[in-house]
Amino acid sequence: MLADPRLDGAIGRLGRALVKEAVGAAQDRVRAGRLDPDRVVEAVLGTLPPYPGSMRPVLNATGVLLHTNLGRAPLSVAARAAVLAAAGTTDLELDLGTGRRGRRGRGALAALAAAVPAAEAVHLVNNGAAALVLAATALAGGREIVIARGELVEIGDGFRIPDLVVSTGARLREVGTTNRVGVADYAAAVGPDTGMVLKVHPSNFVISGFTASVPVAELAGLGVPVVADIGSGLLTPHPAVPEEPDAASTLRAGAALVTASGDKLLGGPQAGLLLGRREVVERLRRHPLARALRVDKLTLAALEATLRGPAAPTVRALVADLPELRERAAVLAAALAAGGVDAVAVDTEAAVGGGGAPGVRLPSAAVSLPSDFADRLRAGEPAVLGRVDHGRCLLDLRALDRAEDAAVQRAVLAVARDPAPMVAAGAPGAAPAAGSPVAGTGPV
Repeated sequence: MLADPRLDGAIGRLGRALVKEAVGAAQDRVRAGRLDPDRVVEAVLGTLPPYPGSMRPVLNATGVLLHTNLGRAPLSVAARAAVLAAAGTTDLELDLGTGRRGRRGRGALAALAAAVPAAEAVHLVNNGAAALVLAATALAGGREIVIARGELVEIGDGFRIPDLVVSTGARLREVGTTNRVGVADYAAAVGPDTGMVLKVHPSNFVISGFTASVPVAELAGLGVPVVADIGSGLLTPHPAVPEEPDAASTLRAGAALVTASGDKLLGGPQAGLLLGRREVVERLRRHPLARALRVDKLTLAALEATLRGPAAPTVRALVADLPELRERAAVLAAALAAGGVDAVAVDTEAAVGGGGAPGVRLPSAAVSLPSDFADRLRAGEPAVLGRVDHGRCLLDLRALDRAEDAAVQRAVLAVARDPAPMVAAGAPGAAPAAGSPVAGTGPV
């Protein structure tokens, strides 16, 4: 079978081992009497993936712009092209003009510095948590970090800021209470053994009511470096998320260092952004741990293209026009209804997600389908991920580009024509339980 010339292209694209596995599976079907022997090659070609990887493209119709389970921010066309160009041999650390060694990531660093002129210097590591670890290690290793109790947050997959910081060898000095802290609490805790004051934006929850916190501008007068973890990667103020802290404003308020993620509201690849005073950033850049946390050439290429190129999909989704979303939902619902599908356009609410702008609701529009479409669309090709709300499957359009509407339409019509049974609850591939990020009463 592997010698059949019809499989040559697949072997060249996917490798012999993967094709051999598919051939073996097809032969087993022949032995079981479920496949005609003359159709083995046809069956193999029909089951092989487009590339030798397990990750599948997904159309994000959840209404969560930065869905952590879906890889957060989708890259722009420009960033994808830059990644493809960087995948080969590049001038990553070479100055082609002089033939001498050049600074790694100089283009991405220059683009980040240009985007935030308030930063005297910038540096990059491989994710937001790494940025905080490097800061804590370089500025407060073996010393104290002063932090408000209400900012001892837990991030994704059970990782907690206090555990992360303590792992660097620093000691936490907690001040205030869960809901209230004042500048006097910080001042009383700062002493000769203080390495830095850490202010963490609670980016995945909201505390309301009898609360008080201290802005960076007041903390900056305490005489020790203030490190602000703003989380979402917003570089400058944005009217759609007015309460979300941004790097430029935080630096102007007096922060010595700002840390953030690149794959959230910036709309770029996973990366940890470090922006701040020159002496502080240089201290971090020259620390031995910085080498272990450095980013690869693909990340550098994608980040530079995100910063210099056209608006990223996340940025466009954040400011999507509601009347346009409603018009798209109406057109899509009408096309599906014409194909015999119980589909109607409805107004809904989307969310930023990914640990950004908690509590902010973005007016949106969706196509409402029977609930059994959720499981089957998720298992389709391409996979379409919606959310279940009050017994209906909602395909929210805010996180989708208009050009993807046609693919969603084809996927829904394919599911409607396919009489395959639904996936049993609890089985592999079954729908998430109610209240999960993709199935429940809202785009949480």
